[in-house]
Amino acid sequence: MKKKVTVHTPGTVANLVCGFDILGLCLDNPCDIMEVSLCDEPGVTVSSKDGFSLPTDPAKNTAGAPLIEMLAELGQPIGFEVTITKQIKPGSGIGSSAASAAGAVVAANHLLGSPYSKEDLVRFALFGEKVASGVKHADNVAPCIYGGITLIRSIFPLDIVTIPAPALHVTAVHPLIEVRTSDARQILRKQVLLKDAIRQWGNIAGLVAGFMKNDYDLIGRSLEDVIIEPVRSMLIPGFDEVKEKCKSAGALGGGISGSGPSIFMLSKDKPTALAVEKTMQEIYTRIGLDHHTYVTTINQQGVKII
Repeated sequence: MKKKVTVHTPGTVANLVCGFDILGLCLDNPCDIMEVSLCDEPGVTVSSKDGFSLPTDPAKNTAGAPLIEMLAELGQPIGFEVTITKQIKPGSGIGSSAASAAGAVVAANHLLGSPYSKEDLVRFALFGEKVASGVKHADNVAPCIYGGITLIRSIFPLDIVTIPAPALHVTAVHPLIEVRTSDARQILRKQVLLKDAIRQWGNIAGLVAGFMKNDYDLIGRSLEDVIIEPVRSMLIPGFDEVKEKCKSAGALGGGISGSGPSIFMLSKDKPTALAVEKTMQEIYTRIGLDHHTYVTTINQQGVKII
């Protein structure tokens, strides 16, 4: 008989405004549901139960590619079957590809008796992100696997640091347009002014310090991006208004979630997070753009085996 496991694999917010490719947090909601089976026949098969058009070639699928790498390293004549029910829309900026990659490797590791560490699982999951965006970046898969907030100090060699943080509520809005991660990377500037880099380094250090010191004011002051956001925000209708009015509603701050088009805001409490949600809804309703909103918290567990 096949051994099978089901996992809930959560959405994530990458970059956290100023920490391009190095900071990310895990969300309690939304999440995908994945069923992964260990089977005697070698190879990987991936299918979808939700109607999303996902690549059936495992080497071109964000869940399949990491499992191919895992099987190659194992060197055993076994295989995996993966069935995905996606609730994190591809191209939303809430870590859809990372959820598939992370969920697949966590489930596979469980079926194998957990021979791999979390860092190993991130290493495999990076192959899924490479399929999605053309580059290996861990700011989504690391928090998805570790839970909480993570800092990726280095990719080569892989060096992941978990960051403690105070209680925070996350409000996100997904305008129903698609921004492909690969496209959003192509428009970025290739050179950065030193004065901008210095300001960005200060914000990254301030944000990490704010999390660790439970200093909400420092967190809010540090949620500033002078390098990536000015370029990518042009792809997102209503971005500047959403950011300005959400901060007026009480949010600490926020910005583009991953490569967009979703926008996230951090708040100290749920009533503020709900007020921020109402602000987001009012803006996109007036613009006439369909959208989904989420009010959630930081998921400290990551991928959950159920």
